[in-house]
Amino acid sequence: MAQAAVWQLLFVVRGARHDQVAQLAERGIVILRGVRPEEVAELVAEAMEPVLKPLLAPEVVGAAHGYRAQGRRVYIVSTALQEIVDAVVADLGLDGGVGTVCEVVDGRYTGRAVRPLHGEAKAEALRELAARDGLDLAASTAYSDSHSDLPFLEAVGHPVAVNPDRALRKLAEARGWRILEARRRAA
Repeated sequence: MAQAAVWQLLFVVRGARHDQVAQLAERGIVILRGVRPEEVAELVAEAMEPVLKPLLAPEVVGAAHGYRAQGRRVYIVSTALQEIVDAVVADLGLDGGVGTVCEVVDGRYTGRAVRPLHGEAKAEALRELAARDGLDLAASTAYSDSHSDLPFLEAVGHPVAVNPDRALRKLAEARGWRILEARRRAA
Protein backbone atom coordinates (compact mmCIF):
# COMPACT_ATOMS: atom_id res chain seq x y z
CA MET A 1 0.00 0.00 0.00
CA ALA A 2 2.80 2.40 0.86
CA GLN A 3 4.46 1.66 -2.46
CA ALA A 4 1.18 2.33 -4.27
CA ALA A 5 0.84 5.65 -2.42
CA VAL A 6 4.37 6.66 -3.44
CA TRP A 7 3.65 5.71 -7.07
CA GLN A 8 0.43 7.75 -6.98
CA LEU A 9 2.25 10.76 -5.57
CA LEU A 10 4.98 10.51 -8.22
CA PHE A 11 2.34 10.09 -10.92
CA VAL A 12 0.49 13.23 -9.83
CA VAL A 13 3.67 15.29 -9.56
CA ARG A 14 5.48 14.23 -12.71
CA GLY A 15 3.39 11.66 -14.55
CA ALA A 16 4.45 8.18 -15.54
CA ARG A 17 6.26 7.02 -18.64
CA HIS A 18 4.76 4.21 -20.73
CA ASP A 19 7.34 1.72 -19.43
CA GLN A 20 6.56 2.68 -15.82
CA VAL A 21 2.82 2.17 -16.37
CA ALA A 22 3.55 -1.21 -17.98
CA GLN A 23 5.85 -2.24 -15.14
CA LEU A 24 3.34 -1.21 -12.47
CA ALA A 25 0.51 -3.01 -14.28
CA GLU A 26 2.59 -6.19 -14.56
CA ARG A 27 3.48 -6.07 -10.85
CA GLY A 28 -0.17 -5.67 -9.94
CA ILE A 29 -1.20 -8.64 -12.06
CA VAL A 30 1.38 -10.95 -10.46
CA ILE A 31 -0.56 -10.58 -7.20
CA LEU A 32 -3.44 -12.44 -8.85
CA ARG A 33 -1.43 -15.62 -9.41
CA GLY A 34 -3.45 -18.58 -8.11
CA VAL A 35 -6.63 -16.58 -7.49
CA ARG A 36 -9.91 -17.62 -9.12
CA PRO A 37 -11.65 -15.01 -11.33
CA GLU A 38 -14.83 -15.47 -9.27
CA GLU A 39 -12.94 -14.37 -6.15
CA VAL A 40 -11.79 -11.22 -7.90
CA ALA A 41 -15.32 -10.50 -9.11
CA GLU A 42 -16.60 -10.85 -5.52
CA LEU A 43 -13.88 -8.55 -4.16
CA VAL A 44 -14.62 -5.96 -6.83
CA ALA A 45 -18.34 -6.09 -6.04
CA GLU A 46 -17.63 -5.62 -2.33
CA ALA A 47 -15.23 -2.75 -3.04
CA MET A 48 -17.52 -0.86 -5.42
CA GLU A 49 -19.18 1.46 -2.88
CA PRO A 50 -16.44 1.94 -0.29
CA VAL A 51 -13.38 1.96 -2.57
CA LEU A 52 -14.03 2.21 -6.32
CA LYS A 53 -16.89 4.72 -6.54
CA PRO A 54 -15.05 7.33 -4.45
CA LEU A 55 -12.25 7.22 -7.05
CA LEU A 56 -14.64 8.29 -9.81
CA ALA A 57 -14.75 12.03 -10.36
CA PRO A 58 -18.36 13.28 -10.23
CA GLU A 59 -17.74 15.55 -13.23
CA VAL A 60 -16.67 12.60 -15.38
CA VAL A 61 -19.54 10.39 -14.19
CA GLY A 62 -21.92 13.30 -14.84
CA ALA A 63 -20.51 13.72 -18.36
CA ALA A 64 -20.99 9.99 -19.00
CA HIS A 65 -24.62 10.16 -17.88
CA GLY A 66 -25.10 13.33 -19.94
CA TYR A 67 -23.82 11.57 -23.06
CA ARG A 68 -26.16 8.64 -22.35
CA ALA A 69 -29.11 11.05 -21.93
CA GLN A 70 -28.29 12.42 -25.41
CA GLY A 71 -28.53 8.90 -26.80
CA ARG A 72 -24.77 8.56 -27.21
CA ARG A 73 -22.92 5.40 -26.28
CA VAL A 74 -20.43 5.46 -23.41
CA TYR A 75 -17.64 2.97 -22.84
CA ILE A 76 -14.77 2.64 -20.41
CA VAL A 77 -11.35 1.81 -21.86
CA SER A 78 -8.99 1.31 -18.95
CA THR A 79 -5.72 -0.20 -17.82
CA ALA A 80 -7.70 -1.63 -14.90
CA LEU A 81 -8.60 -5.31 -14.85
CA GLN A 82 -11.51 -6.29 -17.06
CA GLU A 83 -13.37 -7.43 -13.94
CA ILE A 84 -13.13 -3.94 -12.46
CA VAL A 85 -14.18 -2.33 -15.74
CA ASP A 86 -17.18 -4.68 -15.96
CA ALA A 87 -18.28 -3.78 -12.42
CA VAL A 88 -18.03 -0.03 -13.04
CA VAL A 89 -19.85 -0.36 -16.38
CA ALA A 90 -22.68 -2.28 -14.68
CA ASP A 91 -22.85 0.10 -11.73
CA LEU A 92 -22.98 3.22 -13.91
CA GLY A 93 -25.25 1.71 -16.57
CA LEU A 94 -22.80 2.26 -19.44
CA ASP A 95 -22.67 0.52 -22.80
CA GLY A 96 -19.55 -1.54 -22.24
CA GLY A 97 -15.90 -1.48 -21.43
CA VAL A 98 -12.51 -2.87 -22.20
CA GLY A 99 -9.80 -3.52 -19.62
CA THR A 100 -6.69 -5.57 -19.06
CA VAL A 101 -7.38 -9.28 -19.45
CA CYS A 102 -5.37 -11.75 -17.40
CA GLU A 103 -4.50 -15.29 -18.35
CA VAL A 104 -6.50 -18.02 -16.62
CA VAL A 105 -5.31 -21.64 -16.56
CA ASP A 106 -7.23 -24.38 -14.75
CA GLY A 107 -9.65 -21.79 -13.37
CA ARG A 108 -6.97 -19.60 -11.76
CA TYR A 109 -5.04 -16.53 -12.79
CA THR A 110 -1.44 -17.19 -13.81
CA GLY A 111 -0.24 -13.70 -12.95
CA ARG A 112 0.30 -12.81 -16.62
CA ALA A 113 -1.70 -10.48 -18.81
CA VAL A 114 -3.16 -11.79 -22.05
CA ARG A 115 -4.06 -8.26 -23.15
CA PRO A 116 -2.42 -5.52 -21.09
CA LEU A 117 -4.18 -2.26 -21.86
CA HIS A 118 -1.83 0.68 -21.70
CA GLY A 119 -0.10 2.94 -24.19
CA GLU A 120 -0.70 2.10 -27.83
CA ALA A 121 -2.58 -1.09 -26.85
CA LYS A 122 -5.27 1.10 -25.27
CA ALA A 123 -5.65 3.07 -28.51
CA GLU A 124 -5.80 -0.15 -30.51
CA ALA A 125 -8.50 -1.55 -28.21
CA LEU A 126 -10.46 1.67 -28.75
CA ARG A 127 -10.14 1.35 -32.54
CA GLU A 128 -11.29 -2.29 -32.36
CA LEU A 129 -14.26 -1.29 -30.20
CA ALA A 130 -15.15 1.49 -32.65
CA ALA A 131 -14.96 -0.89 -35.61
CA ARG A 132 -17.04 -3.53 -33.85
CA ASP A 133 -19.76 -1.13 -32.65
CA GLY A 134 -19.73 1.33 -35.54
CA LEU A 135 -18.43 4.29 -33.56
CA ASP A 136 -17.14 7.44 -35.25
CA LEU A 137 -13.91 8.17 -33.38
CA ALA A 138 -13.59 11.62 -34.98
CA ALA A 139 -16.89 12.54 -33.29
CA SER A 140 -15.98 10.79 -30.04
CA THR A 141 -14.67 12.15 -26.75
CA ALA A 142 -12.08 10.43 -24.56
CA TYR A 143 -10.93 11.32 -21.05
CA SER A 144 -7.56 10.56 -19.49
CA ASP A 145 -5.23 11.83 -16.79
CA SER A 146 -1.90 10.53 -18.08
CA HIS A 147 0.38 11.38 -20.96
CA SER A 148 0.98 7.62 -21.24
CA ASP A 149 -2.54 7.60 -22.77
CA LEU A 150 -1.52 9.97 -25.56
CA PRO A 151 -2.20 7.43 -28.36
CA PHE A 152 -5.66 6.81 -26.84
CA LEU A 153 -6.44 10.54 -26.68
CA GLU A 154 -5.14 11.14 -30.20
CA ALA A 155 -7.47 8.43 -31.53
CA VAL A 156 -10.56 10.60 -30.93
CA GLY A 157 -11.73 13.96 -32.17
CA HIS A 158 -12.35 15.40 -28.70
CA PRO A 159 -9.66 14.53 -26.14
CA VAL A 160 -10.11 15.74 -22.56
CA ALA A 161 -7.34 15.85 -19.97
CA VAL A 162 -8.78 15.19 -16.50
CA ASN A 163 -6.59 16.15 -13.55
CA PRO A 164 -3.70 15.67 -15.95
CA ASP A 165 -0.17 14.81 -14.98
CA ARG A 166 2.33 17.55 -15.76
CA ALA A 167 3.30 16.23 -19.21
CA LEU A 168 -0.32 15.78 -20.34
CA ARG A 169 -1.28 19.21 -19.02
CA LYS A 170 1.51 20.83 -21.02
CA LEU A 171 0.52 18.91 -24.14
CA ALA A 172 -3.20 19.61 -23.70
CA GLU A 173 -2.53 23.32 -23.27
CA ALA A 174 -0.32 23.37 -26.37
CA ARG A 175 -2.96 21.55 -28.45
CA GLY A 176 -5.93 23.45 -27.07
CA TRP A 177 -7.54 20.35 -25.59
CA ARG A 178 -10.11 20.72 -22.85
CA ILE A 179 -8.67 20.35 -19.35
CA LEU A 180 -11.03 19.26 -16.61
CA GLU A 181 -10.08 19.76 -12.98
CA ALA A 182 -12.28 17.16 -11.33
CA ARG A 183 -12.66 16.41 -7.68
CA ARG A 184 -12.92 12.95 -6.22
CA ARG A 185 -16.19 11.97 -4.59
CA ALA A 186 -16.06 11.94 -0.81
CA ALA A 187 -15.94 8.42 0.58
